[in-house]
Amino acid sequence: MLYHLLFPLHESMAAFNVFRYITFRAALAALTALVVSLAFGPAVIATLRRLSIGQNIRDVGPESHQAKAGTPTMGGLLILLALTIATLLWARLDNPFVWMVVAVALAFGAIGFVDDYRKLRRGSNEGLSVAVKFILTCVVAATFAVALLKLEFETTLTFPFLKNLVLDLGLFYVVLVVVIVAGFSHAVNFTDGLDGLAIGATLVAGATFAIFTYIAGHSLVADYLQVAYLPGVGEVTVFCGALVGASLGFLWFNSHPAEVFMGDVGSLALGGSIGAVAILCKQEALLLLVGGLFVVEILSVVLQVASFKLRGRRVFLMAPIHHHFELAGWKESKVVVRFWILAVLFSLLSLSTLKLR
Repeated sequence: MLYHLLFPLHESMAAFNVFRYITFRAALAALTALVVSLAFGPAVIATLRRLSIGQNIRDVGPESHQAKAGTPTMGGLLILLALTIATLLWARLDNPFVWMVVAVALAFGAIGFVDDYRKLRRGSNEGLSVAVKFILTCVVAATFAVALLKLEFETTLTFPFLKNLVLDLGLFYVVLVVVIVAGFSHAVNFTDGLDGLAIGATLVAGATFAIFTYIAGHSLVADYLQVAYLPGVGEVTVFCGALVGASLGFLWFNSHPAEVFMGDVGSLALGGSIGAVAILCKQEALLLLVGGLFVVEILSVVLQVASFKLRGRRVFLMAPIHHHFELAGWKESKVVVRFWILAVLFSLLSLSTLKLR
């Protein structure tokens, strides 16, 4: 919005020319989202507490978590508020990719909101059924994929380290988009189990994809690094900047001991957003590395369930894997910080692929 209001003024005052730069607007989007989070956070938490919107803790979880019962949840609403305001303020609103990624975030947030609301109404951890939640997330992801096809978006799949291997999936690209966007929303959802864990890892992934989206939208840099040039996708960098700022602001309240939890309204929205951004900058395969921590978390659940059903034995003390380390004797804060370190390492490895192609 502000781009359209302020950039035209550069003809009479050169200083306003700075609004043409995506990096400048992405930085301001991050700052705006951070300020919105910090400004509205206390009021949102107080409102959630007043409405008795408290977290229900599973009896099967670590015993130490029982003390968290009643902590306000659905704090993901704060994340979505900051993310949406900052993006719409600083991004170009004539860019369809910006609207698409915002729509994905809000749609997944809506699914999470219904799931959280049903849990609160029932006073348990039973919200939407697994099947219903899976179907709804797939529908949103498929809608996103179809919208991309209508824009004649490239349906190719590339791989890090293999610059000459390019697969054109055609209509099967829709399936890939559904798997990535819906799957990643659930991966972040599984990771959201410790104070600050999921939002910290999201911050790292958002910052990493800010770099990838900027490169993808810059013809000279994309050509130099031998990655796909995608006109218009660079504007999604502003969304990534807002995601970083919103994550940082929420972490202020979600750090241990958490004053508020994001709930499914936050985790599903964040995961779906990251998956959508990976699609838009054509880093579908690299998402497995950028979001390596989330992948490890969801794989630990899959392995645990498969092992128990096939062998009657568990692989981990508890899944997702962050609970395994808790039961192994690690303090919650130590698990979170060490997992953040892993997220940073995954990010650095993914960025290194820009030169190792």
